[in-house]
Amino acid sequence: MCGIAGLISQKRTRENGTRIKKGILLQNDRGNGLGAGYAAYGIYPQYADLYALHLMSGDAQSLNEAQSFLEEHFFIHAAENIPVWSQIIADHPLLYRYFVEPRIHLLEQTICESADDYTIGKVMELNSKLEHVFIFSSGKNMGVFKGVGTPGDIYDFYLLDNYEGYCWLAHNRFPTNTPGWWGGAHPFNLLSYSIVHNGEISSYGINRRYLEGFGYVCRMQTDSEVVAYLLDLLIRRHRLSIEQTTNVLAPPYWSYAEGMTKTTVRDNLIALKIIYESAMLNGPFAILAACTEGLFSITDNTKLRPMTVGQAGEYSYFASEVSALFEMEENLDGVTTPRAGQPCIVRLEEETASDYLEAAMQ
Repeated sequence: MCGIAGLISQKRTRENGTRIKKGILLQNDRGNGLGAGYAAYGIYPQYADLYALHLMSGDAQSLNEAQSFLEEHFFIHAAENIPVWSQIIADHPLLYRYFVEPRIHLLEQTICESADDYTIGKVMELNSKLEHVFIFSSGKNMGVFKGVGTPGDIYDFYLLDNYEGYCWLAHNRFPTNTPGWWGGAHPFNLLSYSIVHNGEISSYGINRRYLEGFGYVCRMQTDSEVVAYLLDLLIRRHRLSIEQTTNVLAPPYWSYAEGMTKTTVRDNLIALKIIYESAMLNGPFAILAACTEGLFSITDNTKLRPMTVGQAGEYSYFASEVSALFEMEENLDGVTTPRAGQPCIVRLEEETASDYLEAAMQ
């Protein structure tokens, strides 16, 4: 039932969320006001090298405790309330954002291999340690904005007309077996990886135990969060390609893999199925995922949830419904419907130094 929409400019052309809003509002019937959200990439060029931590808190004391924790482990370059329009949603948690970098001497004292590992560890520690506050977005030059409400309410609440990004995700949620609450709304994020999901991950228990073996902590009361963590594990930590990662999450049937004529491809598929059996997603699902490399979709092998893709010039568009594609762009060059289990991957063009400087000066 959930609604999904996404758009990306391969040339990193930035725009506000007007078009993604149109794409997700068309799918209002796929939600019931219990959760909606957006993710945008390229929105913080002035802090592009810093981790942008978005926090939500139930009370001021918990927020102060979170800030003390962050000050202990990070150097905070900037901190501010996330601007909201409270007249749209009066009953909302405290929302704050920090732009941080790890304290080098603390990073060097840990066994972490990188600043990313250090940051994830501290995000997970804070989310587990403090009961009434947690970080729901932790990437660089991107942010997640989500909550309880309709897509229109959440868009206006967060004043998303005031942000410009080159990639946008949107989600309209119809909760099935998980509660409707601010943290449980989509997108789910970890570092640069954000996902929106339609369907049900019936393998959640196995996936969660597998992730916990690598130090990930799942606490958002929903099956979808494991997907974002699996992307970080497979792509960033295990250095699999996006293609390999999609073959792990939605692997082809054994008969298909064993019947391939190219030995190297067949052996690679079989090896991925064996090594990453506990990372495989089961159940009906359509997933749209964004990262610093681009935007990609995957569906289960019987395609029990819809996904459509359109293209026009430098832009690609994804949605649960074909009509939503045309809401985002009337003059599409083409529309495709990926086959069951077939990933659709759109990669960003290489960013030049002049592109970076121009974005930072805006």
